[in-house]
This record gives sequence, structure tokens and C-alpha cells, in this order.
Amino acid sequence: MRKGITIPISDSPLRVIARLATAPYNPGMNLGDLQEPAVHEDIEQLEALEPLYKVFVHNDDVTPYDFVVMVLIRFFELTTREAEQVTYFAHISGIAYVTTLPRAEAEKRVGRAQFAASLEGYPLTFSIEPE
Repeated sequence: MRKGITIPISDSPLRVIARLATAPYNPGMNLGDLQEPAVHEDIEQLEALEPLYKVFVHNDDVTPYDFVVMVLIRFFELTTREAEQVTYFAHISGIAYVTTLPRAEAEKRVGRAQFAASLEGYPLTFSIEPE
């Protein structure tokens, strides 16, 4: 609510809206006075309580090497060097560790990565397992 505007409790909601809409703009109003909801904090607390899962990428004979590197960078926030190392290891051994994340976050990122690969017609596969 804006500073300097008092609203009697007996006012109807329509009157309140009309009064707020016609109130003068206060350029001195500090946006820092507005409080951001604590939703981000709640999500972080839930993730902290959630069990951690390891994410693995599986090699296949169809998905291009460069595409796998791009997916690892974009969806798992690896550096270019890390993504290339993970991709190379998956290429050589058939499977490679990508990262460890809370379960919900791991499932979300794996889903997005596999969906992106399917849009391009690639069978890129990821798996998760408890830490």
C-alpha cells in the first residue's frame, strides 16, 4: 500500500481501488520498502531437506558430441571444459557422472534436457540415482 493513504475499514473494495487509482504518484517512494515474498527461501529450505541425487548421462550412437556438450552447459550449468570432459568420459565408458542435485531439481533438469534432445530427434538419455 502506498504511504500517506489511509483507508477506513468501512470502505467497500471498489472505493478502496478507486482511491488508490486516483492517489497522486509519489516519486519519492522507495521501492525497497516493498517486501519480496519469501517463496524463494521456502524453496531453498525444501531443497535443503530433500535427498540429493546423482545425475548421469548415457552414451548413444546417434546424438552428436557437440549437442551433448551444449545440453550439459545449458541445462546442468557446467562450464564448457566440464561439459566436454563429461561428454568424453560418457563416449569412452558409456556413462558419465554429471552433477548432484536435490531430487526435484535433478528430475526437472533431466526432463528438460531429454525433451530438448527429443525435439531434435536425438535419443539422449539421463538417469538419476540416490547419492
